[in-house]
Amino acid sequence: MIPSLIILTSLLILLMAAFLLITRWAFRQAFAPPKGIDPLALPEGEQYERQRPRMEALIAEMAAIPYEEIRIRGRDGTPLFARYYHVRDGAPLQIQVHGYHGSAVRDFCGGNKLAREAGHNTLVIDQRAHGQSGGRAVTFGILERYDCLDWIEEANRRFSPPAIILSGVSMGAATVLMAAGLPLPANVRGVIADCPYSSPKEIIAKVCGEMGFPPRFTIPFVRLGGLLWGSFDLCAASPRESVMQAKVPILLIHGEDDRFVPCTMSREIARCAGNHCRLETFPDAGHGLSFIEDFPRYSAAVETFLSACGVEVTRVP
Repeated sequence: MIPSLIILTSLLILLMAAFLLITRWAFRQAFAPPKGIDPLALPEGEQYERQRPRMEALIAEMAAIPYEEIRIRGRDGTPLFARYYHVRDGAPLQIQVHGYHGSAVRDFCGGNKLAREAGHNTLVIDQRAHGQSGGRAVTFGILERYDCLDWIEEANRRFSPPAIILSGVSMGAATVLMAAGLPLPANVRGVIADCPYSSPKEIIAKVCGEMGFPPRFTIPFVRLGGLLWGSFDLCAASPRESVMQAKVPILLIHGEDDRFVPCTMSREIARCAGNHCRLETFPDAGHGLSFIEDFPRYSAAVETFLSACGVEVTRVP
């Protein structure tokens, strides 16, 4: 009897240890901060290679512009960092949010140029677990949406802008859409979301499938990894659900040749958002590359949206 009990106990301990190891591995695979990534380097892939000269010129242009460093702590104590670019006093402010394992300057080299030329000041943030911000996990917008609210509060306290626009690319787009489902100050006038995913769970499931891991069996361990090791629930929020609660206008932008986040995800978000959402898709554009594929049309779509939101556009050479 006693040997059997010992064997059973040993098996249970081994199973528990295996369970913890698998969830820890899943957590690190999905949510670990980026390491050894050049924040100004373009991602690999033919679509980026084709646009390399123009992208590198825009990145170099933004990297050369002076900025003010701003540091705050998120509501959970995480240290957060942003770059503030001042164009003119009393101007609207755009809060710009980069993507998964991306960087502020690389992901917003185009969007920041548009904002500067529109006469807008910009607060370009490093998402938690990226760049100069702290944090031990990238949570696909689940915790980042609250960081976005903290940046809005800091911007209002520090700058008192007449209007704020939330703008994001990829995971940053998902972040600002999820923030839009939360109570926002009255001076937040709209959201620009470029190539967002419909939910954190669905984009991770897509990537798991591409890596050869069956999502049906993998996602439960990924979700448990987030709960056990990161103290967040992967399914706590999604852009698809958040836009149903949003009170501000939304501009969705997506490349039709996006090979990472399918354009169908933005179409799904647009259906859920209803009449206060506008979707612009760009043929032949890859992930986050709509602005470089057709800069005039992209610029016109953003300017039209800003005007519809009642946000002043003052051309700056």
